[in-house]
Amino acid sequence: LRRGTRRNSSGGVDSEQRRVRTKLRRFLQRRPTLQSVKEKGYIRDNVFGCHLDTLCHRENTTCPMFLHKCIRAVERRGTHTHTHTHTHTHTQCLDVDGIYRVSGNLAVIQRLRYKADHGYKHSEQLDLDDGQWQEIHVITGALKLFLRELPEPLFPFSCFDKFIAAILPDYSLRVSYMRDLVRSLPLPNHDTMELLFKHLLRVIEHKDSNRMSVQSVAIVFGPTLLRPQTESHNMTIHMVFQSQIVELMLNEFQSVFSQS
Repeated sequence: LRRGTRRNSSGGVDSEQRRVRTKLRRFLQRRPTLQSVKEKGYIRDNVFGCHLDTLCHRENTTCPMFLHKCIRAVERRGTHTHTHTHTHTHTQCLDVDGIYRVSGNLAVIQRLRYKADHGYKHSEQLDLDDGQWQEIHVITGALKLFLRELPEPLFPFSCFDKFIAAILPDYSLRVSYMRDLVRSLPLPNHDTMELLFKHLLRVIEHKDSNRMSVQSVAIVFGPTLLRPQTESHNMTIHMVFQSQIVELMLNEFQSVFSQS
């Protein structure tokens, strides 16, 4: 009798396991994919470290809102007051010495990054006019960090060698090749690039005050915007090309981004 009971109980365990397995399989088949959950807005990703294409798709735009906000803040920001002179002189933020070259307070930049990500998840508006972001190097530092943390840089990995090859000896060929390359980019890359370079040209217009020439801006932004997918022994050569490409695009902005 005892043996029979044991057999029945083990049979019961088997059927119970089968039932659980079937239930689990059905659940897994029915379970929404992570992508569909994200699309429905149940899970909100971060702003920093997100693929440009994904972020723009989510925001229904072709340029990330965070980048727009940073650029607007730098260009419209009130004035700085210099108290070390006898008279109070006001200068635009674009006139600030070493803008984009000088590092901001990293702790405050990280706080701004957290605020951007946290606010995005909770649909809160990020206000860059808030006093805690008053230091201009914090805004410029956050903009550079955003671009640096893109999983794929603004100049896509697949185009890295093509952009390097665009630095041809013949200058006119160089410009037309660069224009064709830029036109072939995905829309978010193209439009974000155009927005950023237009802004950097405004920074360069103030070079007598901020000491940021085309070359200075190119050296700062080259490695951030353009890098190979895998590090190689050519890194030193790449660094030269990276800044040359950014320099060419700044000098030939109208030709490279012309619609005709």
